[in-house]
Amino acid sequence: MEINLPSFDISLRQHQGRREVFDFLRQRFVTLTPEEWVRQHFVHFLVEHKGYPKGLLANEMELRVGEKRLRCDTVLYNTALQPQMIIEYKAPSVTITQRVFDQIVVYNMLLHVDYLVVSNGLHHYCCRMDYARHSYEFLPDIPDYSAAFGLNDK
Repeated sequence: MEINLPSFDISLRQHQGRREVFDFLRQRFVTLTPEEWVRQHFVHFLVEHKGYPKGLLANEMELRVGEKRLRCDTVLYNTALQPQMIIEYKAPSVTITQRVFDQIVVYNMLLHVDYLVVSNGLHHYCCRMDYARHSYEFLPDIPDYSAAFGLNDK
């Protein structure tokens, strides 16, 4: 599957009739879907190319709103374990639309993070929230960890 992210040393296996990929954050093999392919490449991109600490990233984080359960694809935490960034992935065949952003905004109503990121592996969008002005700004690129969080995380 061609995507717009750097390659990495990916570990795949066939298990009980399914193709699986090793998720180095969860430390286990998970079913390889097109969305998972994007997630694994994106997380490796953040760690290996953007300097994000592996230990502060978590995949498939469950949120609860009353009886409803939501699942964030990836969340970046600071060293005080407060969420700082939500990342939502889609398969490369899925077009990033307003509906995708609406989904991540629902998660952010609970987490109140600084950055929202959406990627389908081909196109990546990152916006920085400005809660004081009730606005947001789309950034031209995914920020390096030290530039975005380095000063806040000491």
